[in-house]
Amino acid sequence: MSRIGLRPIDVPSGVDLQFGNGLVTVKGPKGQLEQRVNPDMVLERENASLRVSRPSDERMYRQLHGLTRTLIANMVEGVTTGYKKDLEIQGVGYRAALEGKTLVLNVGYSHTVRVDPPEGIQFTVEGNTRLSVIGIDKQQVGEQAAQIRRVRPPEPYKGKGIRYAGEQVRRKAGKAGKVGK
Repeated sequence: MSRIGLRPIDVPSGVDLQFGNGLVTVKGPKGQLEQRVNPDMVLERENASLRVSRPSDERMYRQLHGLTRTLIANMVEGVTTGYKKDLEIQGVGYRAALEGKTLVLNVGYSHTVRVDPPEGIQFTVEGNTRLSVIGIDKQQVGEQAAQIRRVRPPEPYKGKGIRYAGEQVRRKAGKAGKVGK
């Protein structure tokens, strides 16, 4: 039985949630999100909360139950508070800067890497080595942060590169010296 799917979704005041024909639309102070869900899933509005239930106990519906509830809950949280993913840059001479809305990365290549934000995503840079990806769509924020990290992932010997804030990088020992003659 899905424990996540059974929990109700709290819908705060100021958030307009509409659903029908497999399309869920959530409007809030930060924007609007839409998500297609399986039209067989049953959505019931009760005062300031929403419940997701499944039509039967078939395997597919059990799988979709928690997923549908989590997707809708993430949309509600996104339009009220938004999402933020922090990244750190480590390495001598590695730095990030903003030119307008474009993120410019100097991470050891012979050229600078420019990253333009997609619609609904915003970058912020604190100092030279900390940056954040901000938006209302959790999936889009995570994907954009992963694409930035992919520009120069942290390497295991010196730990240089772009990493998530708080990420632990496994370090390897360097070459062992020549053993006596």
